[in-house]
Amino acid sequence: MTLIALNKPFGTMSQFSAHPSRPTLADCVQRPGVYPAGRLDADSEGLLLLTDDGILQARIADPHHKLPKTYLAQVENVPGEAALAHLRSGVDLGDFRTLPARARCIDEPDFLWPRHPPVRFRAAIPTQWLELEIREGKNRQVRRMTAAVGFPTLRLVRVQIGMLDLRTLGLAPGQWCEIDPSALGLEAVAVTAPRPRAIVRGGGGGSGAAPIPAQRRRARPRARSYKY
Repeated sequence: MTLIALNKPFGTMSQFSAHPSRPTLADCVQRPGVYPAGRLDADSEGLLLLTDDGILQARIADPHHKLPKTYLAQVENVPGEAALAHLRSGVDLGDFRTLPARARCIDEPDFLWPRHPPVRFRAAIPTQWLELEIREGKNRQVRRMTAAVGFPTLRLVRVQIGMLDLRTLGLAPGQWCEIDPSALGLEAVAVTAPRPRAIVRGGGGGSGAAPIPAQRRRARPRARSYKY
């Protein structure tokens, strides 16, 4: 069983097949047989998981399992308590109503990398960073949620899936490392190998211990199209 954590760069498609105008996961990860467990749209950045195990892929990606995912969103204007309460209680997006979320205003994150190209700001309009935790994964859900309460998202970075936190992995955009599935906090996932130190690969590389050996039995992941 292989599980890879990737810091997906802005503008990269969450697919390995070629795209006519955008880079893809193949430009970041040269590992045959792995597929994304869930997705990030091209304009979103941050933590994306890849695996060669179909059961694990479904466990991570399927919204029915409600694995919490945490995002940092830079929004236009400064939300008040009423807007935050709306996000926390659930937002009617027309085609569905979101589950209650955790939402709070935070200071500008000091660990974030510069985005290329940078966000376009309007001089007369301030911005604010939010931290949101959701347990679904509908198409462009976080962007739709903030827009629905009146604060469009300008930049969106996923920083955490389950217990796995990008902020502790030290991955620059385009870098990836192998991790032990137990790092997600999924009790149902059986892990036979001890957790090694991560080997950072791609986007400049890194160093560490040997990668986790793949198990003999591998199941091809079922096709999924969840986006965040």
